[in-house]
Amino acid sequence: MSHPDFELYDNVGRDADQITAARYGIATRGDLLRWAKRDAKPFLSQHPLPEEPLPNPDLAPYLAALAAAETHAEFSAVTQRLLDAAEPVLRAVSDYLFAAAQWRGQHRGAAKGSPPKLLMEAASRSLSVAAIADEADLTTLRAVYDPAPSLNLPPPSQARASSGFPPAPPHAPPAGPRPGR
Repeated sequence: MSHPDFELYDNVGRDADQITAARYGIATRGDLLRWAKRDAKPFLSQHPLPEEPLPNPDLAPYLAALAAAETHAEFSAVTQRLLDAAEPVLRAVSDYLFAAAQWRGQHRGAAKGSPPKLLMEAASRSLSVAAIADEADLTTLRAVYDPAPSLNLPPPSQARASSGFPPAPPHAPPAGPRPGR
């Protein structure tokens, strides 16, 4: 039987995942992956998969061009080229995650937060990375090339005497369709 004063020392050399797992009597992430790897050995011997990671793209040209970019147009050109180059890989990862979510029909009637729903969310988010980067780039370009129109307000020295009414709103273009003739 251990003494409560010494329980702190039982965790020396353990990471947070191991400490939490021991406290709740559950397996760690490492345990789960190790057990699955052990049990999948016969399957993987029949269906060998590459063990090395997918090849890293060479970002050196993009990083060099980014460092040399001086205008928003040049920055955008580099960003858009990178997004175009990365899109096939991101789409392939998304397609795999979507297929994994549908594996053996497990997605049908799956509850929110369940593994199939999480995989579908991951599939969607893997593509949203590029969409968010594209939106940031276009927002920057819009600020440079198509800024919002400025309001033509009279200078403060020409302000009218207070009549007790709020000032008239600035002229805005009419919304919606124009009436027919």
